[in-house]
Amino acid sequence: MSGQHRTTGGSRRSFLTYLVAAPTLALVTRAGADALAPQTARAVVPSLPAIADVIDLGDLFILAGAPTSALLALAVEPDGTVRFRLPREEVGQGLTTAVAMLVAEELDAPLADVRVELDDARPELLFNQLTGSSNSIRSLYGPVRQCAATARARLVAAAAHRWSLAPAVLTTADGTVRAPDGRTARYGELAAAAADPGLAVLGATPTPPAQHSLAGRPTSRVDARAMVTGAQRYTLDLDVPGAKPCVVRRPPTFGGAVRTVANLAEVRAMPGVLHVVTVPTGVAVVAETFGQAITAKSALRVTWGPGPADQLSDAEVRTRLRAATPPLLVPPLLTPYVDAEFDFAFVSHAPMETNCAVADVRDDRAEIWSGLKSPIVARQTIAAELGLPLDEVTVHVVQAGGSFGRRLFFDAALEAARISRACRRPVKLMWTRVDDTRHGRMRPATHHRIRATHLLGEVLSFEHRVAAAETDFRHGLGEIITATAAHLPLGIGNATLAQTLFHTTVKSPYHFGLTTQALTEVPTGIPTASWRSVYSANTRGAEEIVVDELAAATGKDPYRFRRTFLKTDAQRAVLDKVAAEGNWGRTMEPGCAQGIAFHEEYKSRTACLVEIDTRDPQRVRVTKAVIAVDVGLPVNPRGLEAQMIGGLTDAISTTLRAGLHIDKGLPLEGSYSQFHWAQQRDTPREVRVFVLPATGTEPGGAGELGVPAAVGAVANAWARATGSKPRSFPLDFDVDFTPYPR
Repeated sequence: MSGQHRTTGGSRRSFLTYLVAAPTLALVTRAGADALAPQTARAVVPSLPAIADVIDLGDLFILAGAPTSALLALAVEPDGTVRFRLPREEVGQGLTTAVAMLVAEELDAPLADVRVELDDARPELLFNQLTGSSNSIRSLYGPVRQCAATARARLVAAAAHRWSLAPAVLTTADGTVRAPDGRTARYGELAAAAADPGLAVLGATPTPPAQHSLAGRPTSRVDARAMVTGAQRYTLDLDVPGAKPCVVRRPPTFGGAVRTVANLAEVRAMPGVLHVVTVPTGVAVVAETFGQAITAKSALRVTWGPGPADQLSDAEVRTRLRAATPPLLVPPLLTPYVDAEFDFAFVSHAPMETNCAVADVRDDRAEIWSGLKSPIVARQTIAAELGLPLDEVTVHVVQAGGSFGRRLFFDAALEAARISRACRRPVKLMWTRVDDTRHGRMRPATHHRIRATHLLGEVLSFEHRVAAAETDFRHGLGEIITATAAHLPLGIGNATLAQTLFHTTVKSPYHFGLTTQALTEVPTGIPTASWRSVYSANTRGAEEIVVDELAAATGKDPYRFRRTFLKTDAQRAVLDKVAAEGNWGRTMEPGCAQGIAFHEEYKSRTACLVEIDTRDPQRVRVTKAVIAVDVGLPVNPRGLEAQMIGGLTDAISTTLRAGLHIDKGLPLEGSYSQFHWAQQRDTPREVRVFVLPATGTEPGGAGELGVPAAVGAVANAWARATGSKPRSFPLDFDVDFTPYPR
């Protein structure tokens, strides 16, 4: 962008006050508008706003992080390179690219000059270094732009001082400050002078979105070449001096503890083995190579103590969840109704990069490297475990090869620290694929009970009761919700952590009269974690199936039925887009059908239309998908497209074939060949994603958005193609493999 240097007359103090206050003020404005704005009359029985319409989990993140949102680090080096320290984790979602675009936009610098580096754990950031809940761009959009705009103002001020000119007459473009008489200075030349604390600088205002020249345009990932050429360095690629490969022999059931090792001396004498030590999670083997470590691990003869879920299998889990499902309130006495119950299996996060970490623990200090979405809590926990002062523990955040919620927990980092301390040497810990699938945390199994009553084409009530295996949130989320509890709607601030998260994420987008959604969690002893879309993937996916069945019960087309009952024009816009672009209602061969669904969350909305081919029951395949997405203000439409395709792939996988069979305290699945994630042959031949132009002045969330609508669309297409009602997921859940030994 070129043009006059943009400044305001505000002081540094007023700028900081505005920056800290802005998220709160914006939140109040949105809450009031959402709750009070009149809805367009559409001859439906209106529903009251849900809690997530008034304040969602992302709002709580922004509110909690506001006091430290200005603590961002940006440096301009003498060669003109711009380095920005990102207090979030990049796990493949394209965050570093979107942030680099914002920095380049506000600095008027080439995108190629911007380097976004992941920041180490910084306790002073408090609640502002947790990556999750589709919140990173939402919470960073304003602070990153302000940080870069302030840096640009300092560079302009430095040039103005050098040339004895007023800053207002200078312009910036392409990493250069320009004077009216033709003089220019590269940012690198001005960097030292701009850093002078005595430099007089007026406050800076970020560029209005309407004037953006980079943000908002489809942009390829800044790390794409490194990823496809193998140059991208992940945790186990790091060259930490003296760090040796390490694997752990894990128990035959969740959480079992080591009692005895019968052949310890024999294993220690095996080729390449350097250490064999017992830790709370199993028996660790450190060797010269990973191959030697895995061979030695397999040779261990260990006697194990019991775990918390040793006798638990799928059938008992389902029985517990069904028994715990709260009753429905509205009796179907005087009106027609649709009743449905659904079961969703446990699901692995299954990132391409398995759990891993590098640790170097000494007597007086420790240094950890790992892919971490909650590094502050990881650092605090590791310091306490090692008995070291917090200042003597350094935690480096490394770009990770996938997460989907898994890397909110720092199991590998803590385990590596324990092993390094026991061996008194640096270690490179790798979880094998079998360990990652069987002993990693997983999305909880859920049971759903839904009843919708209707009369004369109107929906009078919609009730949804969810029972879920308990989700573990001990990764810093609890502290954020506690810190912002006073800002929650009446009563929610005193709810349990799970209830608060459920009600600030899950909502119905339809005017379905009396609408209620409730959650009950059941302790199982099975290790769980948030999985992409958390509660929404199953909850809203099940609801979209019932919406199709309501349409059938009232004699309506599924698309037009949704269109009638959606609450806003913005919602209808994405639904209309997929119906038009996907040629909704076209004639298809027997065994093939279309499905459509809608979802709204984190100030964003999407619709998905798919076509499915069920003619070969052994290879049901989604053949086409059309997705429309509205995130308010898109920063990188190409990144959004990738997010939605990723969500579609997750939905195809978990709806059709991918799940975990729990058998006496352990999943049977142990690899991608057994945990049936969608392969290339399972993905649609045609996928089109339409990112709607900006409809707002701030970006909404996108990371969780793509799964729920796609779950509903795939299930609805399957139902229309087969004439069956989908009730248990994944739909094809046979044990068609020989499990690995425990």
